[in-house]
This record gives sequence, structure tokens and C-alpha cells, in this order.
Amino acid sequence: MPTLNLFTNVPVDAVVASDILKDATKVVAKIIGKPESYVMILLNGGVPIAFAGTEEPSAYGELISIGGLSPSVNGKLSSAIAEILETKLSLDSSRFYIKFYDVEVNQQPEFSSILFELFLDS
Repeated sequence: MPTLNLFTNVPVDAVVASDILKDATKVVAKIIGKPESYVMILLNGGVPIAFAGTEEPSAYGELISIGGLSPSVNGKLSSAIAEILETKLSLDSSRFYIKFYDVEVNQQPEFSSILFELFLDS
């Protein structure tokens, strides 16, 4: 399941959040080549963030996927997500950073086990 976690210091109202969630879901599914029903997007607005020494509008993202990522795909995803943030939040793409995690299929049971243990501990 591809999961995109987005954090921005820009306050995000419910309408804009809904638009970003819909647009990002479509983009991630299309570029990675997985059904939209497998994609999860989390959006956290109004998070204190300093980037390049200022608190001007900026964002950070993490995309985790079991396969489907590569340098070429990552570049397309980064550009497409930056464009969504620029359009919806007036956030300059030079103030957006995204980290990609490609989880191999054989790592999945271990990763699930760790998440399960974290869930039980909370």
C-alpha cells in the first residue's frame, strides 16, 4: 500500500485538504501503477517547520511503497506532488522535500510485525 505523509507549515482548511488528498491519491496511484484503492495520503497542516533558516511556506513528505519506486518514478512523483502543493497552497516547489522508502516484498512481514508491536505498545 503506497502511503504518502505530507507535513506543511501552511494552515490547511477542510476544502483544500480534501482537494489535496484527492489529487495526491490519483497522482500516486497513476505514477506508481497501483489502484487508487491501495493508496493512503495523510496531510498535516499548520506544523511548525523551518526550512533553509526561515519559516516561509514549506513542506516535507515521506512516501512508502512496497515496490513501484525507482529514481525515474521518484522524480515524477516529486514533481507532481510539488505541483499540487504549489497550486493548492501557493507553496514554492523549491521549499518542498520528499523522502522515498521502497519496501521490498520480502521485508513486508518484518515491517508489519514492527508496526503491530508499536500498535500494541500504545
